[in-house]
Amino acid sequence: MSSAVQIPPPRTRLATLPIDQQRGLNAMWLVILTEAMLFICMFGAYYYLGNNKDRWGQESPPDLMFPFILLAVLLASSFVLHWGERQVRAHRFGAARVALWITVLMGLVFTAIQSFEYVTQWKQLSISSDSYGSIFYTITSLHGAHVIVGLFMLAFVGIQPRFGKTTRSPHKPYETVARYWHFVDVVWIFIVALLYVVPHFQAISHGH
Repeated sequence: MSSAVQIPPPRTRLATLPIDQQRGLNAMWLVILTEAMLFICMFGAYYYLGNNKDRWGQESPPDLMFPFILLAVLLASSFVLHWGERQVRAHRFGAARVALWITVLMGLVFTAIQSFEYVTQWKQLSISSDSYGSIFYTITSLHGAHVIVGLFMLAFVGIQPRFGKTTRSPHKPYETVARYWHFVDVVWIFIVALLYVVPHFQAISHGH
């Protein structure tokens, strides 16, 4: 009489399955796509409200000093983090960790400067001043919230004992969170262009 076929328990079968290296990255791309749609809607609302000049209330374009400083900080942080990604691929995890924490520090600098900009600008423009002030602070503070979320994710990866494609950490947490941070930087480029630079060109064209 032949013996019955032995079927391993579910946990054992799962343990023998290959780990999907791209799962985290693919999920992050979906998150980025979702958040990109949110910002596109916000930009659409910005220009829709701008068509109603009676409620818009914008008399002069916003100052360009703070947004360009913030842009320089974020772009520099992306270059640092990208360098860290290259160190992970080369298995130089110590250097990659240093790059990650420098990125966190630069993100904190961004948040501090943006807070100072709000304090300075609030004297002339608040969220309840008019529709321009409302949508301006909504978009910039929404981006600031994304920066803070990115900082938490970077810090979480930074305290891990291992990251990168190693035997102990077969996933790609460093590269995954870096994708989100680069997305946050790209969004700020659009914010600077659409909310800061374009109004200056419009003011020049109208002779203001």
